Order: sequence, then C-alpha cells, then structure tokens
Amino acid sequence: MNIRPLDLLDLPTLRRYRNDAILLDSTRALTRGNPLGAAGFLSHFNPARHVYTAIAKENGDSLLGSVIHTPGETFARLLYLAPASLPTHPSLVPLIENLSAQAGAWGAFHVIAEVDETSEAFIALRNSGFAVYAWQRMWNLSSITETASKSGWKRAREIDIPSIQSLYHQIVPPLLQPVEPMPRQAEGFICNGGVRCHVGVTSGTAGIVLSPLIHPDVEMVEEHLATLTQSLSSRGTRPVYMRVRSYQAWLEPVLEDLGALAGPRQAVMVKHLARILKNEETVKAVQPAGVSVQPSRVSHIETKKQP
Repeated sequence: MNIRPLDLLDLPTLRRYRNDAILLDSTRALTRGNPLGAAGFLSHFNPARHVYTAIAKENGDSLLGSVIHTPGETFARLLYLAPASLPTHPSLVPLIENLSAQAGAWGAFHVIAEVDETSEAFIALRNSGFAVYAWQRMWNLSSITETASKSGWKRAREIDIPSIQSLYHQIVPPLLQPVEPMPRQAEGFICNGGVRCHVGVTSGTAGIVLSPLIHPDVEMVEEHLATLTQSLSSRGTRPVYMRVRSYQAWLEPVLEDLGALAGPRQAVMVKHLARILKNEETVKAVQPAGVSVQPSRVSHIETKKQP
C-alpha cells in the first residue's frame, strides 16, 4: 500500500469521486458546497492554508481523504473520505491515520469528524482512534413561514462578548469545550431580552448554518426561532440550516413544530493527538532569606507520533 499527498496527476481520480464521497464537515459542506469540486482542489495548493489531501493505492483501488486546519486553532477537521462505495477497504484506516498525523504536524491537538451514525465509515473512524463526543442534526429552516411579528434578534456587539462567553460555559459540556471553540468576536445575533440566547452564523455561497446557544429558561423560544431567518438580511435564496447538538436536543421538538426539516443524526467524533505529561523540573526563583522553596511541577504537551 502506498499513501502520498495528492498531486495534479490525480485530478481524474478527484473528478471520478466527486459524487461518491463521505463528507465529514457538515457546516463546510452546506455553506461551501462539494469539497471535491474544482475550487476545493485549487485550495490544496494555497501555501497560506492548512489543507492536506492524501491518496492511498492498493490492489488497483484508490482512496482519497482530506483534512483542514485553521492556523491558531487547537483542532483540525476531516473534510471527506472517498469513495463512499469502499467504506470497509483495508487501506481506509491507514489513510485516516495519515491525515491525523498531518494535523499533528500543524500543531493540532484533536481531529474532528462528523459522520452519519448509519455510515460504515463510522467503524473505520473508531478503529482509527476516534470516539463519539456528541450527536447532532442539521435542521433545514428554509421551509419555516415567516411571521408578521417583529424579530427579537439584534446583532451582537463587543460589549456582549463576556455574556456570550458565560452562556457558552453554561451550555457546552466541558468535554466538548476543547473542540468546540468559544465565541471570541462579536458575531451572530442575540435576543433583545438579554444574552440568554446567541446564534452564531457561518455563511457561504451554498448556504447559511446557524449555531445556537440558547438557555433552557428562555421564554417564547418558538417565537424567537420563527423570526430568526428574518434577521438574515443578505440571505437571498440560500437555504438556512441550524446545527443542533445533543446537549441542546430540547430545541428539536420546537423546530419540528415550526416545520423545519431534520437531517440524519450524525456522530461528532474526536481523535486526540496529544497528552499531558507531568515531569519534575527545577524552576529558578528569587528566594527570600530564611524561606525554603521546593521545586515546582510544570507540564508540557507531548504530541503522539503517528505511524
């Protein structure tokens, strides 16, 4: 078996698998379209971006996989595996491990993949060291009929950031916080009645994805969600989706009552690339006369070596 980075000579294979891929980053797929398209392929050759695609060949079969990382983030994301028609191929696990190794070389501590729970690729990801951290559905809000009531949403401002971050820590489980970034900029929308509901917005040419942080004690949730799409002034004809993860599953019946359409349930899977090791090291310090100072314990990150 041979695994190597994708090059221009592999363009025919990329085209052949364009409609035969398992997409593993739902938000990117819904906002930017098929990552195996021409635009996605050209992005692999942009030195300013952390995008890596590998091809594995064995016994006449070719498998593709891609991973992406935003510089400065502690995690990377698997984009896709292809072809979807070979989810149990023996080369798939080594290919995933190769992609994870590249993520580690970029400095990522974790790799995230979102996969339909019925997909056979779920097994390959488990065998590659991924574990389920949450479940999610992508709900299509495009069919929600706009109401005549006034929208209670307004754009988030810099002054709202501390309150939004407090809401994040109340809602997102600690286990997921290392791989689900906390809002650090004033983006998206908040409710007029105080920052007890915040919705992040990710938009692209193919669609818009909303990421909610809504406290269970918020009143009139149905009315708030019904008027949410009215706040997207530049939406145009693009479809609007809402990503609902298992820790906010109570929103799903509300969306269903509003007429939103549920996508398949997906597993949010995480692979850890680093571990914390504690070693004893002597730390120099200014020692006042007559005071005894013991050596301090400090920690460092050691990245696991991937095969």
